[in-house]
Amino acid sequence: MAGEVTIIGGGFAGVEAAWAAASRGCRVTLYEMRPQRMTAVHRTGDLAELVCSNSFKSSLLTSASGVLKAEMRRLGSLILPIAEKHRVPAGEALAVDREPFSQEVTAVLEAHPLVTVVRREVAEIPSERPLIVATGPLTSPALAESLKSYTGGESLYFYDAVAPTVTLESLDLSRIYRASRRGKSLERRAAGPGVRDGVGEGGPAAATSPEAGKEGPGSEQRSRGHDASDGDYLNCPLTRAEYLAFWRELVAAEAAVPHNPEDEKVVYFEMCMPVEELARRGERTLAYGPMKPIGLPDPRTGRRPYAVVQLRQENKAGTLWGLVGFQTRLKWGEQRRIFRMIPGLENAEFVRYGVMHRNTYVNAPRILDLTMQVRGHPGLFLAGQITGVEGYLESAAIGMVAGIAAQRLADGLLPAVLPPETALGALCHYLVETDPRRFAPMNANFGIMPELPQSPRDKREKARLKAERALKALDRFIAWLEG
Repeated sequence: MAGEVTIIGGGFAGVEAAWAAASRGCRVTLYEMRPQRMTAVHRTGDLAELVCSNSFKSSLLTSASGVLKAEMRRLGSLILPIAEKHRVPAGEALAVDREPFSQEVTAVLEAHPLVTVVRREVAEIPSERPLIVATGPLTSPALAESLKSYTGGESLYFYDAVAPTVTLESLDLSRIYRASRRGKSLERRAAGPGVRDGVGEGGPAAATSPEAGKEGPGSEQRSRGHDASDGDYLNCPLTRAEYLAFWRELVAAEAAVPHNPEDEKVVYFEMCMPVEELARRGERTLAYGPMKPIGLPDPRTGRRPYAVVQLRQENKAGTLWGLVGFQTRLKWGEQRRIFRMIPGLENAEFVRYGVMHRNTYVNAPRILDLTMQVRGHPGLFLAGQITGVEGYLESAAIGMVAGIAAQRLADGLLPAVLPPETALGALCHYLVETDPRRFAPMNANFGIMPELPQSPRDKREKARLKAERALKALDRFIAWLEG
């Protein structure tokens, strides 16, 4: 008789946990409160809805996120094959058309003969075991309170901000050019809708101020052999004067009140820092951060602008574009006023404004073991961002860990612990073995993976060797898992 697994939460962790358990023969009941009860940032009742960026980061094996994707595919990921079907241009990154992606994930999971999706809120931890709590950083207050009795009452939090989205038809394409940084496009192709040879169809190329690039990161340099007209991003170039005017308005802008104003201090995850908070660190911080012009020469001048705002395609039709690195907590009126100062966005239509939400996670080193099981509570697992990982990909990957662990427990098998040499195993070890006094959310990265016995100085070679070692270790793990 097949074992049974109960899962609460239909986000990335929940769907991958359900798929991992069901694909290995377990019956799964997945509870999702949407659309019966919505959160502050979700828009639909679809499973695995993307509420922040539409990007799953780099697909290259020289990046930790690329290695993590490769590992997830070998373990039988649900979301990655679907993501490939709904891929939109994003250079070396895997980005998707949001709604069709989530709709297909929902349809595929609901069609699995061993999976039952129940649409209602779970307000307290049920007695069924194995149980996976994959409710994410926006866990309902009632369930969060119930979970405290199992985790010792200790929880941490950070604030996460989302970037705005604009329509292509509202952009002034005569002021925008298409390029990927240093030409890193996975699909070398002709320029997309409304953009040809780096110049919009609406008119001639805009002149670049002679002061552009003086005394800054975008000092004008001639392009060397890089055809910037062929790329996946739309780029809005700024002169030094335009950049400084934008920066002054941004640092003085009025922010929205946090969801929990009683919190004494707003704590941000560094990778999702609001752009206005970054700007307050110094006049040039943005020009060396999300607005850095390196590798993005303007094909109309052959020179590098002082600063650049990049827009990434958000749907397959190419009608929606997101401001890369511009997650924000500004009031909506301030977003319209200030972001329309960006060249090409003077009349931008915002279909989605940047918002901020509070993410809750447990102190994993005090609470979890390497299979994501809560210590002292056999059969109770946590998965996703609530464990202290950050990002869609990482949340989904930890869901796979919990799903496999729950399936093995339900079937009376030994626990399966991923090798630390793998990207996914390294994440698990980080969650469990970090000093709990200094624990903070973490993405997949080569820094948390064990060092090589003989580590080369060249970073790319080092990354290649770590990736090679990770996939070999994972193959051995899968052979044991299936043996």
